[in-house]
Amino acid sequence: MEKVIKYQTEGTCCSLMMVKVDDGIIKDAYFEGGCNGNLQGIRSLIIGMKVDDVIEKLQGISCNGGPTSCPDQLTHCLMKYKSEVSV
Repeated sequence: MEKVIKYQTEGTCCSLMMVKVDDGIIKDAYFEGGCNGNLQGIRSLIIGMKVDDVIEKLQGISCNGGPTSCPDQLTHCLMKYKSEVSV
């Protein structure tokens, strides 16, 4: 079942993430704000990946010594997806 998750980020230059997931596989992603080149790269890399694999690889990454980053916030977005589909 295809689902689009909207996630308001915290502590990053990117303010909004929208990720389209179908049966646990990432189909597309959109990022508002942030470093365009880096986020295009992340988008390109995650399309076709399993949600759990992306969470495992990106969770806990920090940016400039801060507590989070765009990749880390993406894992929060994907964990939101997991909590909504497991209900």
